[in-house]
Amino acid sequence: MVVFHSEPAVNAVTADLLPHLVRLGPNLWGAAFKLMKMVPAHRIVTTAVATGDIGPDTVIVESTSGTFGLALAVNAALIGRRLVLVTDPAMDDRLCRRVSDLGTTIEMCPTPSALGEFQTVRLARLEAVRAQYPDNFWPRQYDNPLNAASYGIVAEHLAQRLGRIDALIGPVGSGGSMCGTAAGLRRHHSDLVAVGVDTPGSVLFGQPDQVRELRGLGNSVLPGNLDHTAFDEVHWCPAGEAYRETRRLHAQHALFHGPTSGAAMAVARWWSVRNPQARTVVMLPDQGDRYLDTVYDDSWLSADPRRRAAGSEPCEVKRPTGESHWTWMRWDRRTPAEVLVDRVAGG
Repeated sequence: MVVFHSEPAVNAVTADLLPHLVRLGPNLWGAAFKLMKMVPAHRIVTTAVATGDIGPDTVIVESTSGTFGLALAVNAALIGRRLVLVTDPAMDDRLCRRVSDLGTTIEMCPTPSALGEFQTVRLARLEAVRAQYPDNFWPRQYDNPLNAASYGIVAEHLAQRLGRIDALIGPVGSGGSMCGTAAGLRRHHSDLVAVGVDTPGSVLFGQPDQVRELRGLGNSVLPGNLDHTAFDEVHWCPAGEAYRETRRLHAQHALFHGPTSGAAMAVARWWSVRNPQARTVVMLPDQGDRYLDTVYDDSWLSADPRRRAAGSEPCEVKRPTGESHWTWMRWDRRTPAEVLVDRVAGG
């Protein structure tokens, strides 16, 4: 008699959790995700179902303009729950159509605040939507500690595949992926260097809030999940550098990613060359499907000077400046208050 041993069940969620590892240079590996936000979305939703926070009639409600919304839509569809996403025009038509096809209701906020940002507008709309559905669950991607904790499986995956990792480089938005993965890797090697990639106009590391050309990283609010003391260095990568590196990733490595990955790769390429003895991993979180009509369109890139790379070296600064070109600073695992004290003392 032939005995068939069944494989563990794999569905649309579990198949996308862990990244592929791709060699990008002599000492540089890319952690290439199909949908990185699936990691926290899956952990948050499955935990809420297990604890009863998501019941049979619970409506899941979240504010997002990016791929966390898609990850939630996949998870909600698979467990048969209604999902309402409060979003803004950064959630392009392609992504809106995809989440709608999964049964998601979209609440669009078309007009920014007086400061030109959408985060506060979306959060205000979110509260109104939650009031409509008393039985609701808010995943709170910015402040839910399960966001960062979920990346423990990513850290273990990287450590098992590569052994010692000396540096981790990646974009920062909610703070979950970099803080969680760095914490997991430091359980193996406490001296891991964590390099956060932000963008000009983001408040995450002390810059003034301004309109940002580059979306998918940075923020107009300060997330509770962002542990500033996790970071040794911070880079503020402008859109032009990110777009150029996005196209180079595709042309040279056949990695079809979006500009959040491009920003991380621009920093990783620069950093790994200057630290040739360090085994470096760069987080590449987003796929390129949403950007076929923008970043992957030469006419779109040439239409605005902000979309063209300056091609210069990043400039080291002693404090967050808010300048539009590529700058970086030694953060040295400090709190924002400690950085501010140094900034005042330094003039």
